[in-house]
Amino acid sequence: MGFGSARALLLSAGVVILTLCPQPSLLAQATRAAVNPRRAEVSVPFIGCASSGQIETLEAPKGTSVSVPISPKDAEALAFYKSADGIGLLAPRGWYCEGASGSSGYGLFLSPKPIHRSSGGLEGPAIAVNHINGQSSGMYQIAEIVAHVFPAYRVFAKGVWEGMDLPFPSGPYPTDTLKYRGKTIVEYKTPAQTEGLGNFNSWLKKNDLPIVGAAILIVDPNLIANPRALVILSIRVPPALAPLTPAIVRYVERDAVSASRE
Repeated sequence: MGFGSARALLLSAGVVILTLCPQPSLLAQATRAAVNPRRAEVSVPFIGCASSGQIETLEAPKGTSVSVPISPKDAEALAFYKSADGIGLLAPRGWYCEGASGSSGYGLFLSPKPIHRSSGGLEGPAIAVNHINGQSSGMYQIAEIVAHVFPAYRVFAKGVWEGMDLPFPSGPYPTDTLKYRGKTIVEYKTPAQTEGLGNFNSWLKKNDLPIVGAAILIVDPNLIANPRALVILSIRVPPALAPLTPAIVRYVERDAVSASRE
């Protein structure tokens, strides 16, 4: 599922001595570089994933490797998975993957064990990323997530909710921990054995591991009040794989931001 906006860096100074200080533009560039250093891209294996739709199953795309901006250490443990629907995601090497699509959007699901859709969910370690389409029935899912975690867009959510015989969500899930990276990106943690953003309409069932991830609104620059899509990433891995989660989350956030500019 991508998306969001970059934050501007605000620089201020008290007394400036022109003969000793660098030019403001150079100072700003140096500050940006220190805060957001560019990471060199490294190569990881490409894994294609078949996708099941309402009518047909699409064959897995083919590829060899992909260059991504992550550390060499993370690259040794990660691969790039891509569904036939076009979703790309970093995940631990050697996992199984399967895509799925429906009237509300499409998703990609990964697990260290074979994935069986008929089982009704993923109980162990798993990763899911859902791209929800706001121009279809997915707008109701987007409105519900917006009501929980995107206060800047609650007017949109209330407009969609009108006429529904359901209580309007009143805010974040009680046990979730949220970290905002702007108005359209929020990272979260849903504790083990609890309901939250991590298992919202998800294949990931509750178990003894927490779920972490991110939700990213894709907003049309010409119609900024009405999100056109939402990407929600859910990651549940054992402690030994937890150090890989920042790289997975950052990739999805970068991809979503790029999509929002198209």
